[in-house]
Amino acid sequence: MKSRLNTLAARTLSTTLCGAVLVAFGGSNATAGSIYSGRSVTTTPTAPTTSTATTTPAPTAAAITNVRLENTSATVAQNNVPVTFGQVFAVGHLAKGTALAGRLDDGSALPLQVDVKATHPDGSVRHAVISAVLPTLGAGQTRTMELVPNGTAAAATTPSASSMLSNGVTASVSATIGGVRYTASADELIKAGKATTWLAGPTTSEWLVTAPLKTSSGVAHPHLSARFAVRWYEAAKKARVDVTLENSWAYEANPQNFTYDAEVMVSGKAVFTKPALTHLHHARWRQTFWSTGAAPTLNVKQNIAYLVGSRALPNFDTSLKVPETAIVAQEKRWLASNRAPMGLGMAIAYMPTTGGRGDIGLLPNWGAMYLLSMDRRMREATLGTADLAGSWSTHYRDKNTGQPISLIDYPYMTIMARPTDTKNPATGKYEAFPLCDKTTVCKTPYTHDVSHQPAFAYLPYLVTGDHYYLEELQFWSMYNVFQSHPSYRQNIKGLVQPEQVRGQAWSLRTLAEAAYITPDNDRLKSHFNRILDSNLDWYNATYSNNASANKLGAIVNGYAITYYSKTSLAPWMDDFFTSAIGHTAELGYTKAVPLLKWKVGFPVQRLTGAGACYIRAAMYTMVLRDSATSPVYSTIGEAFAKSDTKDFNADFLKLQCGSAAMATVLKLKTGEMTGYSSIPTGYPSNMQPAVAYAQDAGGTAGAAAWTKFMSRTVKPDYAKEPQFAIIPR
Repeated sequence: MKSRLNTLAARTLSTTLCGAVLVAFGGSNATAGSIYSGRSVTTTPTAPTTSTATTTPAPTAAAITNVRLENTSATVAQNNVPVTFGQVFAVGHLAKGTALAGRLDDGSALPLQVDVKATHPDGSVRHAVISAVLPTLGAGQTRTMELVPNGTAAAATTPSASSMLSNGVTASVSATIGGVRYTASADELIKAGKATTWLAGPTTSEWLVTAPLKTSSGVAHPHLSARFAVRWYEAAKKARVDVTLENSWAYEANPQNFTYDAEVMVSGKAVFTKPALTHLHHARWRQTFWSTGAAPTLNVKQNIAYLVGSRALPNFDTSLKVPETAIVAQEKRWLASNRAPMGLGMAIAYMPTTGGRGDIGLLPNWGAMYLLSMDRRMREATLGTADLAGSWSTHYRDKNTGQPISLIDYPYMTIMARPTDTKNPATGKYEAFPLCDKTTVCKTPYTHDVSHQPAFAYLPYLVTGDHYYLEELQFWSMYNVFQSHPSYRQNIKGLVQPEQVRGQAWSLRTLAEAAYITPDNDRLKSHFNRILDSNLDWYNATYSNNASANKLGAIVNGYAITYYSKTSLAPWMDDFFTSAIGHTAELGYTKAVPLLKWKVGFPVQRLTGAGACYIRAAMYTMVLRDSATSPVYSTIGEAFAKSDTKDFNADFLKLQCGSAAMATVLKLKTGEMTGYSSIPTGYPSNMQPAVAYAQDAGGTAGAAAWTKFMSRTVKPDYAKEPQFAIIPR
């Protein structure tokens, strides 16, 4: 459906919410002084269940939101169930220094450990990792737990690994190459005091350790390194062991694929073996285990309306009910996919594949289905595919920092340019990566790009707080800004403007999400914010603050006007960009607001402008100028007239917009838009998020455009494929 274009070079301010609390059981999420209007957020509480496990009464304060704790086993009851999840909070809902308690559906209290990771500009909590040990969970039972403010937070206790180690928790990973066994041990690293702390408190502690794989004589493998995240629940006497094996050093000489026999040991038992595993260059794989054997059969079902109402996620239509048939179909696809290390799960191996795709959008189809259903099967597919996002050769780690490599540190690094183009004048050093022959030692079955890139890791990190997903988001975000030629992106600025418009859209989406959710104490947060700021400055200077910018609201830089001898662009690509900027503005990046207000002019004019016909608002290509050197038309009417002249005969120009006669010529139903209007991935569907943001940011004109858009007579069933089911606030 959509053709691939060749590329030349292959978001912290936050909006302030009103004092009214956005709670799980009603309230307004209006933003004071913002361009958006509020919409009530409500849920139906789960019926109470009887439990005598705890007797401590819960605080009586109003809840901020809730989660449901589902035992996914219909036959096995559980005791002392470890629970950890990520929770996003709207601005001002959990004030700095405020404690949080769990209020169960029987009225009892559940102590919570809250590890704050990111905060809003007002100091209130933006994102936290919440942990508890649930005393009982019956077979097939779902319990509701409200999150309730509870006075002043006490200082976190000092984590200690001695209890975990004394309970026999050990973990190691090994790779045997040509008969030589290379190993790294998490417990030995923890004993040696080489751990950093990710979670710390009375409920759980999690330690991050990393080391190169070494032989028995201590010789380190130059490329293969292990990373462990070991989470210990003291009351449950259980540990979750998260093992990642990487081949990802950015500047190590002779990068290549490695084939080895892999083994993971946990508490003295082999829990994973994989012979002859080919580990691709600049890629990584992850496996997670429990020290006691089977993982708890638990699904944390978060409050969908609150997640969306917080503005951390786009305003997906929460009235949609994902049908069981669609979930079963996606589960089958997930289970049939390659889920082993170096597999891809739900992703497409050749990322530039053309046509309507379930992985394109602000969220991929599987992520949107998970968000709107909170179904355990969609959670597995979403988190599993995020695990496997490590299989792509986009992972470049800096040995100096131990983190995903940063453009701020190496402003001249690149994938595309010649090594001679990477000299940093400030240091006098070339920042080219060591050469890697992609036809031999670095051959990979996968092709990635920026123009068709799914949103792999943001939602998974948001709802789990797992460090792996945070880094996955950071890896992809940095890759998107350093892969191009240094001069085209203006070096350290990391401008994405040279890419296809859809590439600009998805790069900005991922960059804004990384800037928004990266923890405050992570040095990369300021890096992502700086790069995002540079990009927004460029777009505002080029468009929204530029009196000479085109009057249509269309992105025309980069590879925008490339069709038909560089006279036409793809409106659907432009709609992707509008939706990405709308999402960025909702995340609180004030520099995105003027750009969004300017940008929504394009979908608004295509639907309601003089001389435009909404039936054709989502056409595949639109003529915007007479020749490659001509100026862009000043009115949408001229663009429609020239486009209609190109696509139809003279008689079509005389037809009344939306008439039965027009429908006959187009072979559509009366009032049906062109561009596969009944398909959830058709061009009108691609347009919907842009029009939703237009109503939010475009005033009366935006509201009129949304009304016109919703008057179309043929609409898709988004319940089965909801990635474009975004509606106005």
